[in-house]
Amino acid sequence: MPRVAVMTDSNSGITQDMAKDMGINVVPMPFTIDGTTYYEDVNLTREEFFQMMADGKDIQTSQPSPGDLMSLWDKSLEKYDQIIYIPMSSGLSSSCQNARMIANDYNGKVVVVNNQRISVTQKRSVQDAIELAKNGYDAVRIRDILVRDKFEASIYIMLDTLKYLKKGGRITPAAAAVGTLMRIKPVLQIKGERLDAFSKARTLAQGKSTMINAIHHDIDNLFGGIDAENVYMYAVHAQVPEPFAVFKKEVADAFPKYKVEEDRLSLSICCHIGPGALAMGCVKKCPELN
Repeated sequence: MPRVAVMTDSNSGITQDMAKDMGINVVPMPFTIDGTTYYEDVNLTREEFFQMMADGKDIQTSQPSPGDLMSLWDKSLEKYDQIIYIPMSSGLSSSCQNARMIANDYNGKVVVVNNQRISVTQKRSVQDAIELAKNGYDAVRIRDILVRDKFEASIYIMLDTLKYLKKGGRITPAAAAVGTLMRIKPVLQIKGERLDAFSKARTLAQGKSTMINAIHHDIDNLFGGIDAENVYMYAVHAQVPEPFAVFKKEVADAFPKYKVEEDRLSLSICCHIGPGALAMGCVKKCPELN
């Protein structure tokens, strides 16, 4: 049975402390803030990130350098036969494709997964990979399973502000001004490789209902109406603990048969949507682990 190391990046929401407990490595994502490079959860905390955002600092996402990635891989291969590396969706960053190119020099010892997930759904892929490795699956088979199931997951995010979509060029300044005036709260969807507009809510309550109804729809249609025991359910937020506490209860009430896990949106997402967001996610359980 091959010794398979599981590795991901911090877009998964897995912190360095969590990684130690899970027995894996997490590549910290770099951010350029007013010209200085910071690494998530290494020399940049969530609190510092959101304070810098509130202070109006120029924050840009980046990607791990080839040297940093290879250093981690080389060190891991001193103890393991193979590495299964699960980066963020290729549709949201070029870091996945770059990792696949670098892996070509490792003669099959490093297998990069492009299953187009991020945040809680990416974390779930990592957790599944850990269990599959424990059950004797090699890196190639784990990759095949994760890629097969890549669309068995959804995330919906309700934004609190249009400021950062405008800053990133995803909407025009005029549209942002009208949306702000009308107090529109966009609901975005991450499914597969894209971050797309899903709906426009006029109130906080309407936005929450939109996400809850969308998850109900996905479970009934995307997942085929499977039992609650076969679905992972998530309530997620971007640094808004008090509104989130209310939202999590509403999600639990809407899905009484489900265990609702609490989590936080990764900083790479927050960089593009801003603070204050509430989100929901669901993932169909991996058949090999049922």
